[in-house]
Amino acid sequence: MWGNYWGYPMMGFWGGGIGMIFMIFWWLLVIAAIILFARWLVEQTRHGGKTALDILKERYAKGEISKEQYEAMKKDLL
Repeated sequence: MWGNYWGYPMMGFWGGGIGMIFMIFWWLLVIAAIILFARWLVEQTRHGGKTALDILKERYAKGEISKEQYEAMKKDLL
């Protein structure tokens, strides 16, 4: 008798349909955060934590690309 709101025993308004929607939304956010963190972690380990600009500077320093190529690529990155 107590807590029997709208035909859902002991659930009330938030324990019914809206509560389930928020629970599903919460778990989707948690799963998305885990996936994004995993992708970021893989990307960091793949390049040793270097940014694209760092890699570009290394390629220029090694002589793999010319000054013109370096400037054009740098302009594209920034």
